[in-house]
Amino acid sequence: MTTRKPADDEVADFNLNSVKVEKDLRPFRFLYGPKNQRFEMKHRELLDQVPLLEAAERGGEAEATIVSLRAALGDEQWEEIRKLGLREKQMNELITQYGKFCGTSAGESEGSTDS
Repeated sequence: MTTRKPADDEVADFNLNSVKVEKDLRPFRFLYGPKNQRFEMKHRELLDQVPLLEAAERGGEAEATIVSLRAALGDEQWEEIRKLGLREKQMNELITQYGKFCGTSAGESEGSTDS
């Protein structure tokens, strides 16, 4: 008895395309710096998770956090944050507020499946 290999368009065990995000994906905005400069971070659900996971594997939580923030801010805003600098308490609060806004904590993602 031979087992038939499913066609490329047939789901064998799970259809990842069925996962839908059911929340507002607007950017997270915050003010920072001596001139109350406005920064905008992409919603966590819009970030490609593969580079973040690779960063965590390569350099642990610190590298994953840096890669995540840079991806969320974009290169231009990331460079501006680097120029301004961030204290530990500021960094922790930014990550906390961003997580609350996105409805997740760092490293966590929410989604639902359509059946």
